[in-house]
Amino acid sequence: MFGERLDRAAAYHELLATAGVERGLIGPREVPRLWDRHLMNCAYLGEVIDPDSSVIDIGSGAGLPGIPLALARPDVKVRLVEPLERRYTFLREAITRLDLRDQVAVARGRAEDVRGEFAAPVVTARAVAPLSTLYGWAMPLVVTGGHLLAIKGRSASDEITAAAATLKKLGITATPEVLSVGPDAGSGTTVVRVARGHGALKSASTGPAPAKRTPRNRRR
Repeated sequence: MFGERLDRAAAYHELLATAGVERGLIGPREVPRLWDRHLMNCAYLGEVIDPDSSVIDIGSGAGLPGIPLALARPDVKVRLVEPLERRYTFLREAITRLDLRDQVAVARGRAEDVRGEFAAPVVTARAVAPLSTLYGWAMPLVVTGGHLLAIKGRSASDEITAAAATLKKLGITATPEVLSVGPDAGSGTTVVRVARGHGALKSASTGPAPAKRTPRNRRR
């Protein structure tokens, strides 16, 4: 999966197991299953991304799925978007440690903060919010003709049904797809893919916005 970058993937694993745990980004109980449940689970996402794509990963946290995706797919450019300072700091350190500065960038802020500033053919998310909320955050960052790829669990179909009204409010008529990527259904990754389409997006409320915007920093 990681090919010639396996050593970098191992370094990222070590970073998650040490600094990631110490800073509260990864739970200690997750350490024994970091490879399968986190790194590989996220890297499989590359199977449904076109060559040489640009990706925005919202709510990146400790870099999942954006960093494993970048390690597995050197042709893909990834921008991580994360509002919390301690996570943002960790992501900057990880990008430098893994020598990914030419491929991966990080912005501090919420998806709503970077709307109109960044957009990409692919927007990814993992464990960020239910689809009914995620659609409103993510779809404005997807360029026309692009896709949202949300890593979900067994309840993916139920989430799609519950979020149907939100998608309709946004003016998106495509039917979301549930994909299984990876070696098999048991150890692979469940992904909800939603096509942005080519029409103009309508607005869909995702709840009241905080009174104060999160400040953002940039690097590239």
